[in-house]
Amino acid sequence: MKIRVATYNIHKGVSSLRSTPRVLALKKAISEFHADIVFLQEVQGRHDRHQVRYGEHAHTHRHWPDEAQYEYFAGDSHHSAYGMNAVYDHGHHGNALLSSFPIENSHNHDVSDHAYEQRGILHCVLETPAGKVHCYVVHLGLFEGGRGRQTLQLIEAVRHSAPNDEPVIIAGDFNDWRNTLSDRLRQALGVTEVFDELGPKSPLGDMVRGWAGRQPRLAPARTFPAALPWFRLDRIYVRGFKVDNAQVMAGSIWAKLSDHAPIVAELQLA
Repeated sequence: MKIRVATYNIHKGVSSLRSTPRVLALKKAISEFHADIVFLQEVQGRHDRHQVRYGEHAHTHRHWPDEAQYEYFAGDSHHSAYGMNAVYDHGHHGNALLSSFPIENSHNHDVSDHAYEQRGILHCVLETPAGKVHCYVVHLGLFEGGRGRQTLQLIEAVRHSAPNDEPVIIAGDFNDWRNTLSDRLRQALGVTEVFDELGPKSPLGDMVRGWAGRQPRLAPARTFPAALPWFRLDRIYVRGFKVDNAQVMAGSIWAKLSDHAPIVAELQLA
């Protein structure tokens, strides 16, 4: 069975430069992934300042959807689940999953490392024609120490909720710009990152490492900032799948939608 997946930090549905509402354009962009499963971060479940209202709130944006963003993006073609993380006076945001497969159940793990930065891991179990697939939508913190502790919680969550014989997809914004977490996840969970085998490599660099008896260097793709991707923040890790291909959707169009560029990958159940 083949599955097409995508991960995207949508910056709460507003552009990264002028905070212009981009929800309509994002819905179209997400549909163009043609993905069976979409992992979304910074999704607003409620935003009273942008919600369409009249009278006393006539200044709000008239093209902001009535429903929550994850429901709006899912439309009639996908199921959806939402994990609320950050709550504020005028609304809340968190992680979401869109799936063309039925979502058997979902659970949001609170992995906040301190009171000023709410983070979560949304676990969804999908019922596919080939059996259950466990999906974990991740958005880790801005501080390296906190990310390390959150990664340990992610590892424990996967170990306790996904039996070793069931396939796993972990995707999202890891904020891991120095790439210190990948080896921990590989060793603890037996996952691979979609660019481990497919990403661009330097033949000369791999040759030198071979002479030195070292393994080829594995690195995720560059996804941030979307206008000129340099930092390797967004990832898709899989277990029980073969990666057919993966790409970063970079370019001027994507730079207008969010500060992150999305990743799309085609997987085949091993």
